[in-house]
Amino acid sequence: MDVVVVDAVRSPRGSARETGALHGLTPMELLAGLLRALRDRTGVDTEQVADGVFGCVTQTAEQGGNVGKTACLLADWSPRLSAVTINRYCASGLSAVNWAAQQAQDAEGLAVAGGVEMMSRVPMFGDQAPYYSDRALGGRIGYVPPPWSSDLVATRHGFSRADCDGYAALSQARALAARNRGLAVSMVPVHDAQGQLLLDHDENIRPANTLEKLATLRPVYEAGANGLDDWGLAREPELGHIEHVHTAGNAPCMADGAAAVLLGKAEAATRLGLRARARILAHADACVPLTQTGAVDATRKALARAGLTVADIDLWEVRDSFAAITLHYIRSLGIPLEKFNVNGSSIALGHPMGATGAMLVSCLLDEMDTRDLRYGVAALPGAFGVATATVFERLG
Repeated sequence: MDVVVVDAVRSPRGSARETGALHGLTPMELLAGLLRALRDRTGVDTEQVADGVFGCVTQTAEQGGNVGKTACLLADWSPRLSAVTINRYCASGLSAVNWAAQQAQDAEGLAVAGGVEMMSRVPMFGDQAPYYSDRALGGRIGYVPPPWSSDLVATRHGFSRADCDGYAALSQARALAARNRGLAVSMVPVHDAQGQLLLDHDENIRPANTLEKLATLRPVYEAGANGLDDWGLAREPELGHIEHVHTAGNAPCMADGAAAVLLGKAEAATRLGLRARARILAHADACVPLTQTGAVDATRKALARAGLTVADIDLWEVRDSFAAITLHYIRSLGIPLEKFNVNGSSIALGHPMGATGAMLVSCLLDEMDTRDLRYGVAALPGAFGVATATVFERLG
């Protein structure tokens, strides 16, 4: 693949509640603001952009009607720019980047990607997918709630409650340290229509979530888990029981947020006078039924396609599903913790579902620039075991 990332921007992550700083904006307005910022930073002529791909998981109400396309129109990008909004669950934002990269390659031109999710305005499960409420249908297609499947992974691989809380506390500490260092290069402060600042920092970080505080939280599921434990043990009787280790404190919190990424065929970016920040070396998708561990397989595929190994990678940005899923990823690939989610993760920062994957691109590139690093990986697991990973090479 001969596609470069010209630039990538993200909003701060807002708290997904009515009192959250971003709640007053619609999803279309928030994403449009990021698209304007991307255009202004790069100086791109949007008439030259062949296609747009955007992630959004709960595509209903204010997030319905192809929110990616309508946000492009609201941002005054070319009305001739086609666009699509996709849902690969929590991996949507990075899948959007990968799909847009392929579109740029095929068109020998430019494409824009990104994502948005305003969970304070369009709540999770707001699309009322039938398998949420129809237990029989969920069983037929293999759907189980992610907190429970994460407990299954913790039990299967021996991750304790203390292990999960320890990772969550580390995420909070790293996120707080990063916020105290000041505004990241690619984070765009959000203003309202009158120009008043709404948010210029990640709002969800909870310094009080220390190990001691995390240890007091109740698990999402208790022993028995409404029959799910019996179902799981019927499949894997050797486990004997399911350890319920995940709480609201070691799981990703809901958030509002958006991101936008400009990509292009390397030759096209050069011809149009656009300076590239990074090159996409490879990307891959995978799926592991029942559990959210597919990012391990997606990452291995992407690394193989790039001709690299885990040891070659200087920095990792990986969306936390639940703590045990992340710990399984780290252990399975043998990743040094000092290279992994160095500025915190979704547990501390929040997870605006359709936007997170595209946000990881700007997070990764910012830190690679700061540390003068060459290779980075972004990856995300999602519901039903879907997963996406992308390998980047920073361009000096």
